[in-house]
Amino acid sequence: MIDEARHMRLRQVVAGLSEGVILIEPDHILTYANAAALTMHGVSDLGDLGETVAEYRANFVLRYRNHHEVGPLQHPVERVLAGEAFRDAVVEVNHRRDPGRTWMHRMRGLVITGADGIPTGLALVMQDVSERYEAEERFECMFRANPAPAVVCRLSDLRYVKVNQGFVDLTGYAREQVLGRSFTEIDLIGQGEHRASAVAHLHAGTTIRQREACLSIPSDGERYVIVAGHPIEMPGGERCMLFTFADLEDRRKAEAELRLSEERFAKAFELSPIPTVLLSSDADVPTSVNEAYAATFGGADAIAMPWAEEAEWTRFKRELQRYDRVRAFEGRLRTRDGEELDCLVSAERITVNGAAGLLCAVQDISSRKRTETELISAIESVMADASWFSHGVIEKLALLRNPPRPGKPQGMIEKLTAREGDMLEGICRGDTDEEISTALGVSLSTVRNHVASLYRKIGVNRRSAVVVWARERGIGEKPSFDNNGKNNTRKLGKKH
Repeated sequence: MIDEARHMRLRQVVAGLSEGVILIEPDHILTYANAAALTMHGVSDLGDLGETVAEYRANFVLRYRNHHEVGPLQHPVERVLAGEAFRDAVVEVNHRRDPGRTWMHRMRGLVITGADGIPTGLALVMQDVSERYEAEERFECMFRANPAPAVVCRLSDLRYVKVNQGFVDLTGYAREQVLGRSFTEIDLIGQGEHRASAVAHLHAGTTIRQREACLSIPSDGERYVIVAGHPIEMPGGERCMLFTFADLEDRRKAEAELRLSEERFAKAFELSPIPTVLLSSDADVPTSVNEAYAATFGGADAIAMPWAEEAEWTRFKRELQRYDRVRAFEGRLRTRDGEELDCLVSAERITVNGAAGLLCAVQDISSRKRTETELISAIESVMADASWFSHGVIEKLALLRNPPRPGKPQGMIEKLTAREGDMLEGICRGDTDEEISTALGVSLSTVRNHVASLYRKIGVNRRSAVVVWARERGIGEKPSFDNNGKNNTRKLGKKH
């Protein structure tokens, strides 16, 4: 016979608990379930759970999430009916009519016995741990899908319990080579900086701040990484350390290539026979000079660029600011001995050792300029009396002395027609269009058409420019006479 008074007191105690409680009699009858237990099953009264253990099993499907060793037939209700007092059995529960809705319960079984040791009452006590397991499931999915390499180490024995594909790809280990192995067998901190401090944090279960490390791996011997450790709690309250990694191999290769490139640049810079200087980004302070530059203009302690004229330095900086580079800028630089040199300066912005700078190369063209000056002087001396030159030679000498501006045609005497030659002679004599018309016996419009054609061919637009062009070529000079009184002045065309 059931002790109703004792049972009533038990119900009052159970009703106020936040944990769910289902009371079961030894004859398999469900006698009571508190509000928490009903909520955890998604029902409103005891009858929806089932009046007996058999009905409860028929209404709800329970699957273990741990305690797998108890076997598929060991339902938690059957275990408590068998007198087993168990704890921490985590099960997934769903109503048979609504399989899409599930709960996660952490259950324990209680057996109440009388003075004679015979069971007088049974109870299933449960906690709803659905949110926690959902969060853990999300972590599990994220851990598996995350491309960042990661490993979970259990702190109680420092053995690895989880490893993701990112770590497998990074190191070349197979999962079975890592899972179950200890930290002493696979050292994830490596021989990097502050190793002793990292190991101490691991044993204490505290955060290991990120640091560079060199891991020993089976594929190619070693791998440089950044590693960090974060303490976490796994299902069942098990404390673990989550190790995460970042691969440094690409960065190390890039750094090695950068060092090699900078070494090549340094060698080429030093050995170049062309005076070269590396300036600060504002082109005011020299940071490095090669031997050729030091021999000509002084070492790095000298002024940045020893321009002979401030105006040239201003033009150079203006061009640099406008185009961010300079090519073949012509100017005069002063050597360490005070001599002024005609130079071509080219400049390019570069980055060396992480710092921005301006690389300038200087080409001495003083000898070339002197040669050109001497040649022009010689040409001018010859052309002072060029009556014995052919027109073709005079034309080429004139072009050498006064090269045409870009876009201007190069007028040649040989290209002029006979009538255009008459126009040229008349203009050089100082005749007007009317006087040329009368002298040649042609109309004024004909003269003007031929003069316009002459302008186009020799690249001028006024009569005075025609005279200058002709004088440079020895045309139209004062008449000269031979011993017999004959006029030797050259004619360009025939009279018509």
